[in-house]
Amino acid sequence: MDERQSKQAIRERVWRRLRDEGQQAFPFKERDFIPNFVGSDAAAQRLRATPEWRSARVVYANPDYAQRRVRQYALEDGKILFMAAPRRPDTFLRLDPVRLQGRAREATTIKGMSRWGQPVGTDELPAADLVIKGSVAVDEWGGRLGKGHGYGDRELELLARRGLLDAATPVVTTIHELQRVAEVPTEPHDRRVSLVVTPERVIRVGPESP
Repeated sequence: MDERQSKQAIRERVWRRLRDEGQQAFPFKERDFIPNFVGSDAAAQRLRATPEWRSARVVYANPDYAQRRVRQYALEDGKILFMAAPRRPDTFLRLDPVRLQGRAREATTIKGMSRWGQPVGTDELPAADLVIKGSVAVDEWGGRLGKGHGYGDRELELLARRGLLDAATPVVTTIHELQRVAEVPTEPHDRRVSLVVTPERVIRVGPESP
């Protein structure tokens, strides 16, 4: 089995596990998605209590439903939120909490982001204080699998190339405990997450991880 098949097998196993154990939440899909999970709100609340979150002013986040509450809390807590614009690889959407007072919930849906987000070119982006990624699976060393399209990895690469993301910048994901796996196949250049937050706990990945 090659690496691509191995990664897909892990995804299929996690999707099936969440469904079989009744831990998949709306929207319900069969494959090719970042799974929303029972307890995603609790995981977002737990992330909200971390020092990494409290000290962040500029947050880059994924648009998936599983992290919608994380995006909402970012705006409610006065953070400036950036997300890659759909189908526009050189553009991000900027959500300003001052401009969006009272609309945090609406503005962080897929539809709301397109309506309220201000397009920003990559040459205008500020440095990231915190990066949120959606995951299908994560291992104990912070290796993560997305849904397989590579968008998240390209975003991290772009930010790093422009000096907006360095080794000290926290990269965070919120997942269900059932999404934790023994090992995710990774390449040396893959960026690992440094903070994994589930409804039950916060897991910090140490620098000694391979």
